Amino acid sequence: MNTFSHEIISQLIAAESPCYYYDMRLLQATLKACKQAADAHHFKVHYALKANFNEPILAAIHQHYFGADCVSGNEVMKAIKTGFNPNEIVFAGVGKTDKEILNALQHDIFCFNVESVEELRIINELAASQHKTARIAIRINPNVDAKTHQYITTGLEENKFGVNAWELNDCIEVLKQSPNLELIGIHFHVGSQVKDLDVFKSLCLKVNEFNTWFADRGFNLRVLNVGGGLGVDYYHPDEQPIVDFEAYFTIFDQFLERKKGQEVHFELGRSLVAACGTLISRVLYIKKGLKKNFMILDAGMTELMRPALYQAYHKIENLSRIDDKSTVNYDVVGPICESTDTFGKEVELPESQRGDLIAIRTAGAYGEVMVSRYNLREPIKAVYSA
Repeated sequence: MNTFSHEIISQLIAAESPCYYYDMRLLQATLKACKQAADAHHFKVHYALKANFNEPILAAIHQHYFGADCVSGNEVMKAIKTGFNPNEIVFAGVGKTDKEILNALQHDIFCFNVESVEELRIINELAASQHKTARIAIRINPNVDAKTHQYITTGLEENKFGVNAWELNDCIEVLKQSPNLELIGIHFHVGSQVKDLDVFKSLCLKVNEFNTWFADRGFNLRVLNVGGGLGVDYYHPDEQPIVDFEAYFTIFDQFLERKKGQEVHFELGRSLVAACGTLISRVLYIKKGLKKNFMILDAGMTELMRPALYQAYHKIENLSRIDDKSTVNYDVVGPICESTDTFGKEVELPESQRGDLIAIRTAGAYGEVMVSRYNLREPIKAVYSA
């Protein structure tokens, strides 16, 4: 579905590189599939803006009636500016500033996902200063191994995120003394790029335990927020460009024990936008050596940080030579003055030359949002399918 037609390649040849290309038809199909699968179980999905806050992308997501999951004050404001209803915005993050909290309170967002005992006290004080009541969910560290890269694991006790189980009694004591807080739910997130659905089954069992723990103490929780983390296939982007949302949501439907009236909320990002985005670049130089051949692109780690940050894989294609049969192995690198500026090593590609158009696939999540101006790079532009 996300293959490059001659028409699209012609469009990209005319575009200035490097740039991000977004397949809006694939995005629309992905959003529709997710919404239908979630609605079948009466689940609510909040889109995680940290994955991609490109405005046409956000506009498409908003049109499909998703909520917004934000991890900064500016993301909260971006969601509101793009049309998301404040009553469908959740605000997470271990380091919310007073300014960010006050701004979110003024817009009466749906919920703060609170990540420490001290944060409970601070939000209560700030809410009191504004004569408001803040709706909160306690983010609990479930100590579930996401079986993913160590840099994108968030649900273990060694991670900085969330409240640990032994701190929950302290949370209860603070809540009893906080008239400007309303506990509406509990929140969990085990990590990102999770491919093993058994991880989510394990999460459900943990959520059930904590749900019962709160019920036993007289708290009738309205929301069970199970986060996101559903992974995508970076190796075969055209085989299943839309992930199996039905299988994902069915896990929670089968194993999550909901009490009467409880809502189940999700925070999905990567699985909604990763496949629709491609980083487009051009070959600047080919350096042939005795042991290595280097393909030097006009895009670098400043345009796509994931490979340098945590050795992430992205499929690389030469769009100028799709039908060529003879291949060469290249280390595909960028122009940035860092040895980590590498997209892939020993990548088998058609024999390439200066000016060839290169596609780095599945870059719609954590691509454009992480662009930097290091080396005083030019701001990157985006192009969109019709």
